[in-house]
Amino acid sequence: MQRAALAAIVTAVSLAGIKLVAWWWTGSVAMLASFADSALDLGASGLNALAIRAALAPADWEHRFGHGKTEAVAGLAQAALMTGSAAFLIWESIGRLLAPEPISNGALGVGIAVVSIAATLALTLYQRHVIRATGSLAVSADHLHYVTDLASNAAVVVALGLAVWLGLAWADGAFGILIAVVIGWSAFSIARQSLDQILDRELPEEDRARIKAAAAAVPGVLDVHDLRTRQSGTQVFIQLHAVFDGAMSLEDAHALSDRVEDAVSLAFPNAEVLVHSDPSTVLEARRPLAFVST
Repeated sequence: MQRAALAAIVTAVSLAGIKLVAWWWTGSVAMLASFADSALDLGASGLNALAIRAALAPADWEHRFGHGKTEAVAGLAQAALMTGSAAFLIWESIGRLLAPEPISNGALGVGIAVVSIAATLALTLYQRHVIRATGSLAVSADHLHYVTDLASNAAVVVALGLAVWLGLAWADGAFGILIAVVIGWSAFSIARQSLDQILDRELPEEDRARIKAAAAAVPGVLDVHDLRTRQSGTQVFIQLHAVFDGAMSLEDAHALSDRVEDAVSLAFPNAEVLVHSDPSTVLEARRPLAFVST
């Protein structure tokens, strides 16, 4: 994860630099929007690097469940920065749309946008690999930034092409607004994912089904209920009740609980699993509540 964050920072520095030059030479508000997107990516990637380092710190006496939610807090900060950037770009683009200005050095702008697309595409492919391997929210949020950057660079190519070669000067402002809207939507998606972790939202239903199936498949397990899950950074926490034979000894029940935990951990390697043993001879007084999952 830390290598992915470093790669993102290097890419963002490079792209922001060349886009700043391109904006200076072309005067395109679409290029300005793309530069702002890359500058925002640089700030977000730096924040992600710090968040990932903090999130990977081991649990301590004051944070017994680890520091994984640092990633979610960083995600909210990123979303706030992106929202502010989108609002600024919309304001600038509306002004350009109402009062179009000619674009100079359009070919330079297009060339830089194409180079940016190639560099960003390589980074996003690497980030996807890291996300599949770790499930990191911080890297996922960074990945979404750079997917947005791909869209903004493509929009710059189209905007400059329309403005320079077809004489449609209004296209520059129109595509600036489009890029701002894409940035705003990405900010909303990042904020939603971050809040899901901070508020301990349950894992997706398909993951919950896999957990129940893994636990129920262990020989000696009669039933599985009261499953509760949450995620903190790359760490998943799973709690469930498993029903065993009431005549089983405490030692045997403990050993069976360990086997259930091992089975679930095999399906979810990054999970901390806790199994509560229920004897079949005791009818549990269960009063279903709206917030209790089964």
